[in-house]
Amino acid sequence: MIPAGARVYVATRPVDFRKGPDGLAALVRDTGADPFCGALYVFRAKRADRVKIVWWDGSGLCLFAKRLDEDRFCWPRVENGVIRLAAPRLMALVEGMDWTRVRVERKRRPTSLVSCPNQTDRFGWDKQATKLLNLGQLCFN
Repeated sequence: MIPAGARVYVATRPVDFRKGPDGLAALVRDTGADPFCGALYVFRAKRADRVKIVWWDGSGLCLFAKRLDEDRFCWPRVENGVIRLAAPRLMALVEGMDWTRVRVERKRRPTSLVSCPNQTDRFGWDKQATKLLNLGQLCFN
């Protein structure tokens, strides 16, 4: 499971897949990034049928590895650099799906019931919301 709010970085150039978690963390450090910041770093093999993900979970360095038997992962174009992915796109990539077709929607935050600070009762409730609550017309789901 991907930690909530974790950043995901994908190395676009294939790496030596004999490397373990420490070797991959060293590659991350060589790029100037901090491998112990909680971000997920995704690496690909030359044959495009394998993926390794390394991250720090707060107590140790974790390594996830997967090899597809009959197919290949859908990888970004090979070039120097790193791209950033949203968590749903990473999940699609790991499942062997075309992650470029996953649409990521931004979460909307709810608006406050309090419309104006001077229009509140002694408990901080909006006076209109208090009236609706008393009438049974305001519901919380």
